[in-house]
Amino acid sequence: MRGSDERSDFLFSYVSPEQRVPADHPMRPIRRIVDACLERLSPRFDALYTEFGRPSIPPEQLLRALLLQVLYTVRSERLLTEQLEYNLLFRWFVGLGMDEPIWDHSTFSKNRDRLLRGDIADAFFAEVLGEARTHGLLSDEHFTVDGTLLEAWASQKSFRPKDEDPPPPDDPKNPAVNFRGERRKNDTHASTTDPDARLYRKGDGQPARLVYMGHVLMENRSGLVVDTAVTPADGYGERHAALTMVEALPGDRVTLGGDKAYDDAWFVGELRHMRVTPHVAQNTKNRRSAIDARTTGHPGYGISQRKRKRVEEIFGWMKTVGLLRKLRHRGGGRVTWIFRFTAAAFNLVRIRNLVSASS
Repeated sequence: MRGSDERSDFLFSYVSPEQRVPADHPMRPIRRIVDACLERLSPRFDALYTEFGRPSIPPEQLLRALLLQVLYTVRSERLLTEQLEYNLLFRWFVGLGMDEPIWDHSTFSKNRDRLLRGDIADAFFAEVLGEARTHGLLSDEHFTVDGTLLEAWASQKSFRPKDEDPPPPDDPKNPAVNFRGERRKNDTHASTTDPDARLYRKGDGQPARLVYMGHVLMENRSGLVVDTAVTPADGYGERHAALTMVEALPGDRVTLGGDKAYDDAWFVGELRHMRVTPHVAQNTKNRRSAIDARTTGHPGYGISQRKRKRVEEIFGWMKTVGLLRKLRHRGGGRVTWIFRFTAAAFNLVRIRNLVSASS
């Protein structure tokens, strides 16, 4: 017998979101790791809020919601709050009941600066790495470094001379700007939309764009991100950021892999002075490589060269799934925050996959 297509305007349910999410759902192990990390961060959250006044939205819920935005590629916070209204999986992960109201999307913008001042992204990133170390997934000896360009949320029209006032626009929404024949340099020009972004060209024949440069330090055993950095885009940012990240490593006599951009005599000399063995790719085009046969002839060099290519998986995930192909935040501080937070989300997925494969 055919069932009738009857619709009800009211919903009465005695089943909680916890019961509706399958026991083997892939978000369950991520939720357990996140809850453990946020519980240890509770004293940091206490320091960010006063002891009087109207209770705020719990920062734990805000961070879980931002994680969902990264993991499920939700392109805006307005759409994220819309999903939280009717998506039972999202409500369960954030920790919301069936009837609890959803906050306005502007709440994320208001609280992001508070979380930025408290270095919450750094602390959360460190807690996730601590979970990886608990499972024995981290290596203390072999690492890889690389950098990528992050396209800023600013147009070429906003790149104007610093010492002159722009003329009144002919169209307030989309003014016509003619910079043909104008010599535009970072020393004399800056973006009026995002002053921290810099005009940079990746190589010959490539267009110049307003970008930041993002850097990651990867450990070679599991392909996890152990450190991140965001710098202004220039020809020296990759090497300087690499030295800063390597200097913070606790181990001794570690190896560092990298592509041809790191084959520089000064950079290799600094690594050796820090007791770090450089396993960077040789760049013999029109010059002599800073890496000689004493390094390339070692079996570990070949292993590092194979392992270092896994760093592209990190950038690929962060730019496609993590929505960092084109930034949605302005200012160096906010870009650094979201880049590190997205790296922590990548580590969560990688830890879940590795633990599931070993069990």
